[in-house]
Amino acid sequence: MSQSKTINRRFLLASRPHGAPTPDNFKLEQSPVPAPAAGQVLLRTVYLSLDPYMRGRMSDAPSYAAHVEIGEVMVGGTVARVEASEHADYKPGDLVLSYSGWQDYALSDGKGLTKLDAKLGKPSYALGVLGMPGFTAYMGLLDIGQPQAGETVVVAAATGAVGSVVGQIAKLKGCRVVGIAGGADKCKYAVEELGFDACIDHRAADFPQQLAAACDKGIDVYFENVGGAVFNAVLPLLNLRARVPVCGLIANYNAAGKPEGPDHLPGLMGKLLVRRIKMQGFIIFDYYHRYQEFFKDMSGWLAAGKIKFREDIVDGLENAPQAFIGLLEGKNFGKLVIRAGDE
Repeated sequence: MSQSKTINRRFLLASRPHGAPTPDNFKLEQSPVPAPAAGQVLLRTVYLSLDPYMRGRMSDAPSYAAHVEIGEVMVGGTVARVEASEHADYKPGDLVLSYSGWQDYALSDGKGLTKLDAKLGKPSYALGVLGMPGFTAYMGLLDIGQPQAGETVVVAAATGAVGSVVGQIAKLKGCRVVGIAGGADKCKYAVEELGFDACIDHRAADFPQQLAAACDKGIDVYFENVGGAVFNAVLPLLNLRARVPVCGLIANYNAAGKPEGPDHLPGLMGKLLVRRIKMQGFIIFDYYHRYQEFFKDMSGWLAAGKIKFREDIVDGLENAPQAFIGLLEGKNFGKLVIRAGDE
């Protein structure tokens, strides 16, 4: 189903998931495309970013940002075209970065919009390597991880939007990089295309042993975006004064209750103390004042071919719920983006 010039499709949160989201948690609503009033612009979504944080917004548990209310449009970053404008700063045809969510069209008063360079080769990159995921990788690794040449850096979800960038920046800083990914194809890509020194399949029965062998000198920086069994295998390998930036825990997002098995908290606390490990959670909102620093470096690396970035593009807004469910199951290969309409 392609975009219409007269009908606006919107995905609303129909119910809060208990455990993994299902298609029933989303409701597709159709309404006429709105017209902008004075001071407003009409945005048409071209690309919609799908990201793990959205699972947290579907919950009503307290968090760092407001949750989506039942009946509200699902949140999400978008690259959009200005279709009509009653705003002095925007004209039809302008390409903007917005936060208009899972819908074909949205009205905006201009707040929170960022004009994108018309010469941007891949506008969708504003949602990935040049956007929130790339920014997260850059600040978490360099500000908290502080990798030094010769150190061992490990990153989970190694071919994802954040992990792939973390590993490549670490290589640029002279580190040995070990990735963790789900499946042989992803591990092969991390080594052969992204330049990682090794990549371990977390689905392997002997995953902890393989990780230990690949990190025979221990781990100096572990970029945490997964949690669960992966972190349990990493923890014994952390070196004295290791650094652990924490930007996500996707292994726990669909949990409906407390995890089964032993309580690892006492062991974690003991390890943090004895090995003087720095473990710090962060939200990229805290770093917005440093975006230009990131953009300058990342743009330069991309132009020089020092950073590669893979996208997993799904055509059609109607496919957003199923693609998002697959994202939380690790089915995507690269940054997951919905192509909602023509550029």
